Amino acid sequence: MNHLDVLLPTCGRPAALAVTLTSLSAQTLIAPGGAPFRIVVSDQGDVPVEAHGEVRAVMRVLRAHGHAVELHRHLPRRGVAEQRQFLLDQARADQVLYLDDDLLLEPWVVAQMTAALARERCGFVGSAVIGLSRIDCLRPHQQRFELWDGPVEPELVECGGPAWSRHELHNAANLWHVQRALALTPERTRCYKVAWVGGCVLYDAAKLRAVGGFGFWTELPREHCGEDVLAQLRVMARFGGCGLMPSGVYHLELPTTIPDREVDAPRVLPIAPTRRA
Repeated sequence: MNHLDVLLPTCGRPAALAVTLTSLSAQTLIAPGGAPFRIVVSDQGDVPVEAHGEVRAVMRVLRAHGHAVELHRHLPRRGVAEQRQFLLDQARADQVLYLDDDLLLEPWVVAQMTAALARERCGFVGSAVIGLSRIDCLRPHQQRFELWDGPVEPELVECGGPAWSRHELHNAANLWHVQRALALTPERTRCYKVAWVGGCVLYDAAKLRAVGGFGFWTELPREHCGEDVLAQLRVMARFGGCGLMPSGVYHLELPTTIPDREVDAPRVLPIAPTRRA
């Protein structure tokens, strides 16, 4: 079995997806036994992503490097939580990395994350995305952080609770400034406490499934947001989760593909962890 499956939901962003896949082709990760990681894409765009030459080209490179690449046309659209659950149902590895389709990763990111998850034995490790268009925007009032000085432990983080403001660290380029001030490198990393992490999150697959994964999609209308937040809150409450610095993940800063954000999953569904029978 592969050590790692990379799970990529996408919808109508072939050029951005090609950038993200190209980042994966340059990763330095060497998995146990030398097995390359597997990539699973769930495509819900009106035009299949494989119709675009840039996507086909980078998929050929990935396969030439030994990575299995699976492309699924997953329709009709039932909401992003259902799409994430579909991807989890395809996964076979013990670690699963959920990536948004509009990210650029440094070559060391995946190796750094898998090592941290194996070391901490928690539910997830996230590399928060950085918006470099705001690199000159200093926001010290949003740069508060708390490092994990010991092992990552379970935490119950609630909407509007004392820990909720941690998410401000992930705004704009705040994380960039903090990790540079701490002189962190891929060889010198730190785990820190989070409310949630968007865009690039590595889960222990068994722990994600133990809290129900994204099976709560059946309790939400098709148009919703915050599904990744709710899943992380549930995993964190039972198994713990953390952010990892330095991040090395950059947002392409494209318009959202989920404009209707009226229904926010962690505000309409319980955050307490659930168990499958």
